[in-house]
Amino acid sequence: MAEWQLVRALRGGPGTRSLSLTARGLRCLPRGLGKMKGLQELRLRDNRLHRLPQEMEALSRLKVLNLGNNNFEDVPEQLKYLTSLQKLHLFGNKISRISPLIFDGLRNLVLLNLNNNQLNYLPPEIHRLENLECVSVDNNHLESIPKELCYLQKLRELHLSRNSIIALPEEIKYLTKLKILILSRNRIEELPDGLCKMKRLKVLDVAGNNIQIFPTEMEDLELEELYCEGNPLLQRNPVSAIQEEDILTLKELTARFILTQLENKNRYLHTAIKQNLEAQKLLSHKQECVHCGHSFLGMWLECVQFVDVKQGMKTSRNLQLLPVRALLCSYKCFNRRDRGLFGIAVP
Repeated sequence: MAEWQLVRALRGGPGTRSLSLTARGLRCLPRGLGKMKGLQELRLRDNRLHRLPQEMEALSRLKVLNLGNNNFEDVPEQLKYLTSLQKLHLFGNKISRISPLIFDGLRNLVLLNLNNNQLNYLPPEIHRLENLECVSVDNNHLESIPKELCYLQKLRELHLSRNSIIALPEEIKYLTKLKILILSRNRIEELPDGLCKMKRLKVLDVAGNNIQIFPTEMEDLELEELYCEGNPLLQRNPVSAIQEEDILTLKELTARFILTQLENKNRYLHTAIKQNLEAQKLLSHKQECVHCGHSFLGMWLECVQFVDVKQGMKTSRNLQLLPVRALLCSYKCFNRRDRGLFGIAVP
């Protein structure tokens, strides 16, 4: 049947644009495929393929290739010659590794689907696929994602559910065009502050992780959908502190003095800091106390405030108040804090 369909396609001439050999029980592809120079769409899903013939390299106009539900153990290296490819489906295979060489030729790729494979990691060279808009690696064995993935400036969707991811890189803040981020059913304990810099993010799914509290600037995100069921979210349990005084390091005392002087427009200190790159880098990590508004550097008390998110977005069922991290600069502020701020008990 496959040979007959290919022969019929070849009779249509080199201008044939689409060919489907779906669910044909193929173990290898019929010869003559490389003669179809005008082919733009090739569907080979639901077969038994484990390799591609070398003549595939001739399909330089191919834009869509579906190799889903086959027996590939790695991504075929012939794909790097398909320079016009825009959509690549490799879901439902046995892929455990990706050669970095693959990324040299797929510069026009817009969609990459690697769902339901056996990947333990993604090569950092994935950043070469600079036109990617959608990456889906659901149901694999990833424990992390490379920070280089966060340099894909056109990425709009990132699907990473049902993996073993423990943490996200702070560089995720560089995905400024991302609209959909799916991280459900992983092992994430904490979301990076950089997540709150993704101003175009509309859908965030972190259901089924180990998250207790969300980043400080979570309210700045204009989310339309947020899913976080199945996490051990902090509850409204009041915690008091007996301690009244803080013992700050000399470094922290100096940093707070400098930050206060800069806030008060100290012209001489401002000029001195501009000439000291190391000091600039150090002070760029400053935080702001949610009670008094004063800046501090590296010593603080962690609290939680509960934000009502039910009104502004579609959320997990039964989620009314979202626990968001709040930082205080001292025990003095802790003991005078607003009633909406709760201390975090350390077990």
